[in-house]
Amino acid sequence: MDNHPSYPDSRVRQAQVASLVCIAVLLVLVMRFGLLPGLLCVCLGFLVTRWLSPRVAVLWHWRWPERAAPCPKIAGTLVAALPIVLIALAVPRTRGLILDAPHQYRELLDYMAKTVLELRQKLPSDIAAQLPEGSDDLQRVIARYLSAQSGVLAHAGRTWLSGLLFAYVGLLTGVLAALRPSVHGLRPLAAQLHLRARRFGETFRQIVVAQFWISLLNTSLTAIFLLAVLPLWNVRLPYAVLLLLLTFVAGLIPIVGNLICNTVLTLVGLSVSLAVALACLGFLIFIHKAEYFVNAKVIGSRTHMGVWELLAVMFVMEAVFGPAGLVAAPLFYAYAKKELQAAGWV
Repeated sequence: MDNHPSYPDSRVRQAQVASLVCIAVLLVLVMRFGLLPGLLCVCLGFLVTRWLSPRVAVLWHWRWPERAAPCPKIAGTLVAALPIVLIALAVPRTRGLILDAPHQYRELLDYMAKTVLELRQKLPSDIAAQLPEGSDDLQRVIARYLSAQSGVLAHAGRTWLSGLLFAYVGLLTGVLAALRPSVHGLRPLAAQLHLRARRFGETFRQIVVAQFWISLLNTSLTAIFLLAVLPLWNVRLPYAVLLLLLTFVAGLIPIVGNLICNTVLTLVGLSVSLAVALACLGFLIFIHKAEYFVNAKVIGSRTHMGVWELLAVMFVMEAVFGPAGLVAAPLFYAYAKKELQAAGWV
């Protein structure tokens, strides 16, 4: 519906440019001040509330057909309360994992650094003898890098908890936005901002939600491998729970996340034995090749993004904004491309 039929085209175009500038500045500020978890949860809260409302209505009218149902409010309450209920149920068992996650990942990185330094001892003697002499220097460089990253994580506890708080505040904001009734007859700038927000939400739904399910599938298969398949051969990897959490989080990052998972799990498997490392690598290659096919079908077909485009944008975003840039790159780039396509530029 055209929300500004009585305004001249020049004023609408000015509002369009102003809204694009506002959105661009907002996204830069989100990255600059570490508010990406909040932004993603705003979109998540909005979409889940809107998705849940009609289903609550069906259940309500089936149970109480003669009574009017406040379905959006019920759906919003469920979405807002669910994280609190889950945390209340999970904290007695996972309190240490949630609060001490940065410290535990620091230990994992130190463990990986130690494994890299002991690479020659982990490999069979005939294979170790084939390694070039300069590989010792390379091992030390990699180990120093991992140790440096573990030092950074030692001071990340406060950032971790504040990120969880921002995420929940963002979820509540998305719920409240979903409960707001539709407004017609908006003025040009408000109408254009509404259009920008709707397109950004569509992009989020296409990419992040699809990637979430892909990551969840990947994590479930990895859990079966680590917790069910390997124990059949009396093999148990250290830090299995942390590895699963890392697999889920890294799986939200297309392409690069797969490389991170492959490297970490293979190194941890190498700390046990070469055979375990090869088993981990073979399993991960299998499920990640399947994931590439799903990514190409689910995400690439919806957003018309090539792998080279995605990699280039992810590298640039990571260089500018750090690890958060890797997560934001697919979403921001797909949204920018959607705006350019709507304008007829690409």
